[in-house]
Amino acid sequence: MTIRILCDFDGTVTEHDNIIALMKEFAPPAAFEPLKKGVLDRSLSIQSGVGQMFRLLPSDRKQDYVDFLEQRAVIRPGFKTLLAFAKSNRIDFAIVSGGIDFFVEPILKGLLTDEAIYCNGSDFSEETIRIEWPHACDAACNNQCGCCKTSIARKLKQDGDVIIAIGDSVTDFELAKQAEHVYARDYLITLCEQHGIPYTPFETFYDIVEHLQTTEVYA
Repeated sequence: MTIRILCDFDGTVTEHDNIIALMKEFAPPAAFEPLKKGVLDRSLSIQSGVGQMFRLLPSDRKQDYVDFLEQRAVIRPGFKTLLAFAKSNRIDFAIVSGGIDFFVEPILKGLLTDEAIYCNGSDFSEETIRIEWPHACDAACNNQCGCCKTSIARKLKQDGDVIIAIGDSVTDFELAKQAEHVYARDYLITLCEQHGIPYTPFETFYDIVEHLQTTEVYA
């Protein structure tokens, strides 16, 4: 049996959502706000909404976007402690993120290898940013997730494995429905409560480590 932690990035590892911050800073509000609302109320698929959002951003400002996000990104307290705990207890840890490679990978540099990061790709060769979907939905999912966290879980999971989901928002909801245990904060708590999904709330990764240490199956 392998315990596999699949952890969200935006608003989970980082204290704020990087896509929302990027759009507020660089995208036209009149165009961005309806797309954000559509993703949150699920009238737009994540893939469609996020793809359209990044089409609002000129490709020639890539370094401005990277600099802006690297300067403002705050890693939630306890993340390094959780990574060390997972390593010492032979728990497989991966980032599963609806974020984009051009900022997810630089922010996590030195903490995780790129092989442990599943996120969306990006193409800056056109006038505006085109998002690529290397982890799109498999045959068992038709939600147009973009980075399909349940598909990644199905690909990684072997018989007897335990999946632990950590997240904060609508992008983590489908994975939360399938995981053996969920650590939730912010809007994901609302969704879990609305749909009767058991979860453990957290504010920092220290909370998660403390709970893992006192939970028999992970001892």
